[in-house]
Amino acid sequence: MSSTELPSVSAVTSVLPKVAPVRVGEGERLRSVGLPGITLTVRSRAAVREGLPPALYVHGLGGSSQNWSQLMAEFDGLVDSEALDLPGFGDSPPPDDGDYSVTGHARAVIRYLDAAGRGPVHLFGNSLGGAITTRVAAVRPDLVRTLTLISPALPEIRVQRSALPTALLGVPGIASLFTRISREWTAEQRVRGVLGLCYGDPGMVTPEAFRYAVEELERRLQLPYFWDAMARSSRGIVNAYTLGGQHGLWRQAERVLAPTLLVYGGRDQLVGYRMAQRAARTFRDSRLLSLPDAGHVAMMEYPETVAAAFRELLADAGELGEPGDFGKPAGAGDVRGRRTAEADGFGRGGRGGARGSRGGGSVSTVSDAGRAGSGPGSGSGAGGDGNDDTNAGS
Repeated sequence: MSSTELPSVSAVTSVLPKVAPVRVGEGERLRSVGLPGITLTVRSRAAVREGLPPALYVHGLGGSSQNWSQLMAEFDGLVDSEALDLPGFGDSPPPDDGDYSVTGHARAVIRYLDAAGRGPVHLFGNSLGGAITTRVAAVRPDLVRTLTLISPALPEIRVQRSALPTALLGVPGIASLFTRISREWTAEQRVRGVLGLCYGDPGMVTPEAFRYAVEELERRLQLPYFWDAMARSSRGIVNAYTLGGQHGLWRQAERVLAPTLLVYGGRDQLVGYRMAQRAARTFRDSRLLSLPDAGHVAMMEYPETVAAAFRELLADAGELGEPGDFGKPAGAGDVRGRRTAEADGFGRGGRGGARGSRGGGSVSTVSDAGRAGSGPGSGSGAGGDGNDDTNAGS
């Protein structure tokens, strides 16, 4: 593995047009990692101390490693955080073979972890990244210590109407048609549309964050491969949804051995909130955090709440002692909730768990014993839709 500090450019990227530099937040650094067939940009935070367990974060369709900056900052002193720009996204150039399938992206993640020697890691995935990391955890359990999935793009039978445009991006010719139709749209208009789709309440986005998102989208629109990466990755997730047998995403979810935290938002327009119960019953050792007011990117909307739930996952896994031994960040909301053998945070009293405070949620735990007694409702069939995010680095 070769690694250089940005803004150094590899031979792969030297033929690309000059674009504005990627934003690097306080306490972060970027580096470019050359691997066979791919070059990845890796965002990391300076470790507070030596010996912290490693964590790796994988973004969704149209996103980048910047999507994880707030959550990574919550984990200073807890884990050694790195976030990837998937091939063709963020500041990573396209893969040499043009493979944007879920398997292709999963292979890139595995290739990086093998080369870096960082495994097993605490693995995080959002949306498309959730499908990718599910596959990684299923086929390479030796690389995954825990798995945290935020609105994972796993197959659904009933397609949400708001997710159809993303699915259609995968149809040949649609991306170029959309480019022509939207030629006159400003970056500000595009970002407002993305925020409205991905956030439960777009009003939570600060003017500064909105400006950064516009700057990042303007940068990406100058890249000649931007729409191709979007279209091919959309096609990849739709194709993954239609796979059956041992290669199906739900079948692979059943094989995940790592303790798993599932995070679902009640206002998610891209991944159905109703899928949370099925996911909680499918993953062998799962905890479900339901956030009724969150949209598709809970790690950006409620980073403190997600961080508190992850700390509890670590405590349950024996890495932090007893759950009560660690503090919860101020304003994190009540994520402790009720803990039962069956994830029932979506039943009584409405669509979610604790609805008393904004951003509040409930955590339930599913064990193998609880799953065995959960009844026939745990086995709805898998279908195909294009649910994923079009978060342009917001």
